Amino acid sequence: MKILYGVQTTGNGHITRARVMAPALAQEGIEVDFLFSGRPPEKLFNMEPFGDYQTRRGLTFTVTDGKIDRWRSLTQNNLIQLIKDIKALDLQQYDLIISDFEPVTAWAAKLQKKPCIGIAHQYAFSYPLPGPSIGRVMMPMIRFFAPVQQGIGLHWHHFDGPILPPLIEAQPYPITVQSGMILVYLPFENREQIRQWLLPFSDYEFHVYCDIDQPEDDEHILWRPLSRDAFRQAQACCDGVIANCGFGLASEVLQAGKKLLTKPLTGQPEQVSNAAVLEYLGLAEVFSELGADQFYRWAGQRAPEPVAYPDVAAALARWIHEGCDQSAEELARKLWQGALTDQVAEPVIS
Repeated sequence: MKILYGVQTTGNGHITRARVMAPALAQEGIEVDFLFSGRPPEKLFNMEPFGDYQTRRGLTFTVTDGKIDRWRSLTQNNLIQLIKDIKALDLQQYDLIISDFEPVTAWAAKLQKKPCIGIAHQYAFSYPLPGPSIGRVMMPMIRFFAPVQQGIGLHWHHFDGPILPPLIEAQPYPITVQSGMILVYLPFENREQIRQWLLPFSDYEFHVYCDIDQPEDDEHILWRPLSRDAFRQAQACCDGVIANCGFGLASEVLQAGKKLLTKPLTGQPEQVSNAAVLEYLGLAEVFSELGADQFYRWAGQRAPEPVAYPDVAAALARWIHEGCDQSAEELARKLWQGALTDQVAEPVIS
């Protein structure tokens, strides 16, 4: 069996899911080629697990000072190039296409009538979720952006639907707590704004991962270049995490048992929904402007219990190898039964 696996790279969570799926698919004897789109190739990092991967321009969105810039997103995407890439992608050698919200592979599969499944957080919006009712708005856009024949959604709770637990890699480092050390990842925010938020809290040490070439120390704010391994080390030993509300990172934070203070990206419906679900489940605090009262209240909280998610990658790889015959409902039921039920969050109703 040979698969082409398309991955959207606007956020790192999509890449992380592919990084987890790669060895699981190989374990099942499945040959996989990877195609990444949505980010300039030179901005990709730690891509060794994907071998001789392909890249395309694809589609993405542009952010200015923590907000979706709709005009720049519209004008800087090249639809003509997207169409050319879709038409030029030859899928004849592949038995199946997997799309993690990646448009080139999904549309090529649709046009060439190749079987295509989607594995991504976005497909959870097919079902009712707590918080703002954005599924009706998002799902037509999701289906148009990256059309698939079957979408497998992932979330922090099943919400009585065929939704799977998060697809994340195990934390490779021992979980400890370095008191007062806060990990920060706010890639869509203005750097000076981040500095102004963190500057008043001099009794804490902030490790801020961002797009720079060399480490920079600014009093108690330590700016660090992007590195998957260094970030996971910091994640394992930090006292808490401040981040935007991407699904993949929040899942890793919950798995590690770290408290989370999160800021949804303004104008990004998925992150707004994620923030609402995290609050509904009692798993995180949400902010828009970081004030002293909220920060110190959050920082003084006890660390939550780690959430032990099941091996979703192995189950999905086995499901794919067996022809995707088992229903999504049955797959979800078995996986949630495999979770440690006393550690899977239940809703907190205020």
